[in-house]
Amino acid sequence: MKASILAVAVTLSLAGAAWAATVRNEPIQPLDAPKVTNPAKVELGKKLFFDPRLSRSGFISCNSCHNLSMGGSDNLKTSIGDKWQQGPINSPTVLNSSLSLAQFWDGRAASLQEQAGGPIANPAEMAYTHELAVETLRSIPGYVAEFKSVFGSASIDIERITDAIAAFEETLVTPHSPFDLWLQGDDKALTERELAGYTLFKASGCVACHYGPALGGTSFQKMGLLEQYKTGNPAIGRAAVTGKDEDRMSFKVPTLRNVELTYPYFHDGEAETLEEAVDVMGRLQLGRKYTEQETADIVAFLKTLTGDQPTFVMPLLPPSANDTPRPKPFE
Repeated sequence: MKASILAVAVTLSLAGAAWAATVRNEPIQPLDAPKVTNPAKVELGKKLFFDPRLSRSGFISCNSCHNLSMGGSDNLKTSIGDKWQQGPINSPTVLNSSLSLAQFWDGRAASLQEQAGGPIANPAEMAYTHELAVETLRSIPGYVAEFKSVFGSASIDIERITDAIAAFEETLVTPHSPFDLWLQGDDKALTERELAGYTLFKASGCVACHYGPALGGTSFQKMGLLEQYKTGNPAIGRAAVTGKDEDRMSFKVPTLRNVELTYPYFHDGEAETLEEAVDVMGRLQLGRKYTEQETADIVAFLKTLTGDQPTFVMPLLPPSANDTPRPKPFE
């Protein structure tokens, strides 16, 4: 009996070693599925992520600009906020955002938790205040009970709210893309064109910025290294945080995961298609003018980066204790 158990253990060990050996040595690594250690907190964060009662109008939620059915973005050039205000910047995807070194295009939030509090109090986005958001949730018995269950007491504050939202967002990882399968040793996962596109992607130098599991999100880079990027967008990038002129037009390198779903592209949403984005990046960042065929190959590769999208049942939000009047939509 012991010998049989030992044989099985050895077989499993060898199988694990064989699998590890098939992982290709590339500047990009496969995405791992998220590990949920506190499912109750994640569930609370999911409800808060979808709850429009954290906004002044009662109609805008986190999901409004980071729609999980649209690649974690809103597919708008720049997002729309309270009173139909047109935002100044393109909404980055929330998918795989836990892998970024910082949040927002200019990196002004060091963590997902810090980022989660920003839009709630931004007058151009959800246009509420942290105090009113806390007061709203305290008035809902279902939330009071759930916060007590998750945190050990019924106390609700903005730190706990954003902590729960961040816990949910950390689960929004999209593994098992065709490219991940190829990285893990499946030679049939990519077509010849897709593999040619990846080869060109590496040879051109794209991996200097788009590397790691998320293919980006790990550095800030100047938009327009070799040729000035012309835009009417007022965003100045990292300089808005550091105050340094050398950081002007320096933005967080976006993840390329699920990039075919997160159009339009760049901080100003000026590139409507992947083809246009590849052309601009080639010229401005690499000093290279791709041919139509080369562009098509790279785009084919980029489309292999679409992984498993978040799937879950839409949360049933706790009902309010009374029918306290709320401001009219976008009033």
